[in-house]
Amino acid sequence: MVPINNSIIRKIYRKIKEYNKIVIARHVGPDPDAIASEIALRDSIKLTFPNKECVAIGLGVSKFKYYGILDKIEPDKFKNSLLIVLDVPNLQRVDGIDNLKYKEILKIDHHPAEDIKGNVDWTDETSCSTCQMVADLILHSPLKLDTIIAGNLYLGIVSDSDRFLLPYTTSKTFKIVEELINKSKINFPTLYNYLYDRSLNEVRFQGYLASNMEVTENGLGYLIIPQEKLKEYNVDLATPSNLINNFNFIREVLVWTFISEDPKNKIYKVSIRSHGPIINTIASKYNGGGHKYASGAKITNKEDINNFIKDLDNACEEYKRATISNLK
Repeated sequence: MVPINNSIIRKIYRKIKEYNKIVIARHVGPDPDAIASEIALRDSIKLTFPNKECVAIGLGVSKFKYYGILDKIEPDKFKNSLLIVLDVPNLQRVDGIDNLKYKEILKIDHHPAEDIKGNVDWTDETSCSTCQMVADLILHSPLKLDTIIAGNLYLGIVSDSDRFLLPYTTSKTFKIVEELINKSKINFPTLYNYLYDRSLNEVRFQGYLASNMEVTENGLGYLIIPQEKLKEYNVDLATPSNLINNFNFIREVLVWTFISEDPKNKIYKVSIRSHGPIINTIASKYNGGGHKYASGAKITNKEDINNFIKDLDNACEEYKRATISNLK
């Protein structure tokens, strides 16, 4: 049996049981963990309580359509609802709730806590993913599980842990995955096609990223990607962030970041990864945040890009200096 926080599991289940109208939301620019966790929790609640109105909202991403279809709602119909926020600690980054007058907020998240605080708040930075937490909730409460729900949760766990390679992966992660497989009989090898299937355009675009990434003496790898390059390779704005984990294990790189121009929203979308230097504090300076070693940001002024790159490069320099000092 997986060790769990029985108290918070009971509180979440009681709160779900209390409300007849439930809205589930996650962060803007979703990744597989965000999409999979909200759809899996919605489907589990609907399976357990067929008479409840439970929806999962936010802008859809065509690349992730295999997880399921998101709901379009009229906010007035969900007044005084329970809002469950997944995979995001910052209210400003929650997708699709601008006109929603909810009664209460409940949060399940594995990022460091920020400004979202509800009567029930489950924040666990030791979890590799929000899908791991939702799986924990479903497996250890009366909420129901089926093969599709389990498959979505499995894919979210695999994606956010980067195939169990990241340090957030723990023995508990493997125990929860074992329970998911045993209880649902998912055919997990076939699920990988949904995560790792790539178009030829994406493969060629990855080659462009590798060929053009600048690497500083301190070990910062970075690339500013103009909108014209996305059009040239016929890929969308989410592609650089979807590919960033593929640049793990480069010997000369400590931190790497892709900065993608988004002229429609007049911002630069930023994805950052690290092998050692802490990056979420830097991301928070630029309208972002996340984990110590995996973060994102949005840069609104082009002039700030150089400052952002300099901050990351300084973090690499300080990390190298501290590492050398510790070896002496």
